[in-house]
Amino acid sequence: MTTLTESAQWQTLESLAQLVKKEHMRNWFASDENRAAEMNAEACGIYIDFSKNRVTKDVLKALFDLADERGVAQHRDAMFNGDIINNTEGRAVLHTALRNFSGRPVMVDGEDVMPEVLATLEKIEAFTHSIHSGEHKGYTGKAIKHIVAIGIGGSFLGPKIMTEALKPYQQDAVKVHFVANVDGCHITDVLAGMDHEDTLVVMSSKSFSTQETLQNTLTAKDWFLKQGGKQEDIAKHFVAVSSNVKAATEFGIAEENIFPMWDWVGGRYSLWSAIGLPISLCLGFANFKGLLEGAFAMDEHFKSAPNEQNLPVILAVLGIWYRNFFGAQSHVMLPYYHYLRGLPAYVQQLDMESNGKMVTQDGDAIGYETGPIIWGSEGTNGQHSFHQLIHQGHGVIPADFLLPLNVPNQDNTHHAMLASNCFGQAQALMQGKSFDDCYADLADKGLDETERKRLAQHKTMPGNKPSNTILFEKLDPFTLGALVAMYEHKVFVQGVIWQLNSFDQWGVELGKALGNQVLSGIQGNTEAETFDSSTQDLINRFKQANAPK
Repeated sequence: MTTLTESAQWQTLESLAQLVKKEHMRNWFASDENRAAEMNAEACGIYIDFSKNRVTKDVLKALFDLADERGVAQHRDAMFNGDIINNTEGRAVLHTALRNFSGRPVMVDGEDVMPEVLATLEKIEAFTHSIHSGEHKGYTGKAIKHIVAIGIGGSFLGPKIMTEALKPYQQDAVKVHFVANVDGCHITDVLAGMDHEDTLVVMSSKSFSTQETLQNTLTAKDWFLKQGGKQEDIAKHFVAVSSNVKAATEFGIAEENIFPMWDWVGGRYSLWSAIGLPISLCLGFANFKGLLEGAFAMDEHFKSAPNEQNLPVILAVLGIWYRNFFGAQSHVMLPYYHYLRGLPAYVQQLDMESNGKMVTQDGDAIGYETGPIIWGSEGTNGQHSFHQLIHQGHGVIPADFLLPLNVPNQDNTHHAMLASNCFGQAQALMQGKSFDDCYADLADKGLDETERKRLAQHKTMPGNKPSNTILFEKLDPFTLGALVAMYEHKVFVQGVIWQLNSFDQWGVELGKALGNQVLSGIQGNTEAETFDSSTQDLINRFKQANAPK
C-alpha cells in the first residue's frame, strides 16, 4: 500500500485545505440555506450536526475516499471477526464480542468465545441479584451495603464514569465507592467510617499484580483484618475480576467469586466485561445490560452504515482533517450535562493511549501527526475558564458539544439556559464577530476614534472555529453505551488511517516497569548505579524525608 502522505487522496486533501483556509464558515451558511440540513447524521438515538466544520462537500468526499483507500472497512471486519490485529502483542481485539447480542459466534483461535462471554454475563447478573436481595451476607450475617471498587486506568475510569453519568439510575440497595490512586489518602478516606461487616471489595486487575490496585487491595485487606475479620472471612468480603485465579485464591478470594478477563480485551475497552461488575452493582444488571445493548447497536451501525451517515467514520475523518491539515494539536469535549462531566477524561484515555504512537503497524517511523490531546470540562463552567482560548487564541481547537434534550427532574428554565449556552457557544465559535461589528457597537460609548478602534480590536472574534453538536433525547444506559462505542470506533478508524496499532500501550508499560524499579531503590533493594543522577538524588531526598526520626 502507498504510504499515507503519498496517497492520491492525501494529496487531494492537501490541495483542498489550501482553498478552505481562505474561506469562512459564516459565508457558507449565508450562501447555502441547506447546509445544516445536509451535514448531519443520526443513529442509535444520537444526532450529530457537523455543519459547523471547515469542510465542503468536496472535502467530505475526499475524507471518506481516504478512509476507503486506507482499508477502514477491511480492518473493521477483521476486528469484529476476531483476527489478530494487535500485532505487537499477538492478540485479537474483541471488546465488541462482550456486547454481541446477535447470536452470531465470534471465533478466536478456532473457538467460539461467546458461550464464555454469555456465561460471565449470567454470573454478573446472579451476583448482582445476590447482593441487592441481601442473599449474599458478610461473615457476621449483615447484608452488603457498601462496595469498594479498586482498579486503575480503564478498570477504574470506565465503571466510575459510567455510574456517575447514570446517577439517576443508581440503586438504593448499595453504595459504590471507587479507588484508583495509590496515594494512601484515597483508600484511607474511602474506608474511614465504614463498617467492615457490610463492606464488599471488588478488586479489578487482569494479572492480580497491577501495582496500584494490588497495594490498595492489600490496604483494604489489612483494614478488614484489623477491624475484626479473619483470613477465612475474606471470601465473603472480597471478589476479583482477574485472569490470575491462583493469585486471587491465595489472597483469600473464593474461586466462585473470581470473574474472568481475557487477553483480547484491553483495559481501556474493558468496561463491557466483568470489569463492569461495579456498574451492575451500582445500577442494577438490567441497566448494565442496557449499556451493552446500546454499544451493540452502535457496533451494528458502524458495520453497516455508509461513510456519509456513519457516526464514528464522520467524527474520525473530521479529526484527521484538523490534526493533519490544520495543525490542530488538541480536541476539546464539552458535555452540557453535569452527570456527563467525566466523559472527557474517559475519552482522553481511550484516544491518547490508543493513538499516541510514533511508529506504524510495521514499525516504521511516522512522518505525520497522530493522536491529539483530548481535554475538556462540563458545560458553562468551561465557558468561564478556557473558552476564551478557543475563541481568540491562535490555532484550531475542534470541539464536541454534547447535550441531552431532556434531563432528570427537569427545570425548564435551567435546561433552557443550558441549551442556549451550548448552542450559543457553537454559533459564536463558527460565526465570530467582525471588527466592523465591534466598532459599530461602540458608537455611543463616548470614545475618541483611537480608543474606539483599539477597543474594537480587542473585542473582535475571528470565528471559523469548528465544532460538532451531539444531541440525544436523554442519557439513559442505552444511549450512553452507544455514545461510548461511537468514540471507540472513531479512535479505531483514525488508527487505521494513521496505520497505527491502536491496541497496545508500551509507553504505559515502560512507566510501570521503571516505577517498580524506583520503588525497589527507595526500599534499598536496588544499587544506586542503576539510576541516573537526577533520579537517585530524588530517591535520596525522599528517603531522608521519610527516615525514622
